[in-house]
Amino acid sequence: MHYGTIKEYDVANGEGIRVTLFVSGCTNHCEGCFQPETWNFDYGELYTEETEKQILHFLEKPVADGLTLLGGEPLEPENQKVLVGLVRKVKEQFPEKTIWCFTGFRYEKDLQSGQRKHTEVTDELLSYVDVLVDGPFELAKRNLALSFRGSENQRVLDLKKTRETGKPVLYLE
Repeated sequence: MHYGTIKEYDVANGEGIRVTLFVSGCTNHCEGCFQPETWNFDYGELYTEETEKQILHFLEKPVADGLTLLGGEPLEPENQKVLVGLVRKVKEQFPEKTIWCFTGFRYEKDLQSGQRKHTEVTDELLSYVDVLVDGPFELAKRNLALSFRGSENQRVLDLKKTRETGKPVLYLE
């Protein structure tokens, strides 16, 4: 897996101060995407053990409220296989910190068992995610007043409550 950048202090992509990992690779190719260079799976730097250590080091700081995964597309199958190890370690080492994930895929249409982006690690990966911002960016529905999303079709889901109820539960209206 490759990644475009890591931000040690990010206040735009989740609540509080986040460590953010912008992964590379995306097949959604949303019109109006804010960083189409990340569509290329080989964009940026190779994700290594040292990369993971750097992210975990950033999360050690008390000021860090958690980790945010975005991209590119974190839930492309190729990226899931790497990210599941990272989020597992984050929850083991920092159980009080939250994990947010931004995806252009829909939770109940793309990521459930038997669906197009579900892999052998999807369920485990999503079990560590606290908040999932889902849905493709739609330029015609762009709304700059929305919190943590760019278009009105996107949702901010409380993934724990969603798993408990079996239906999407909004974290933010």
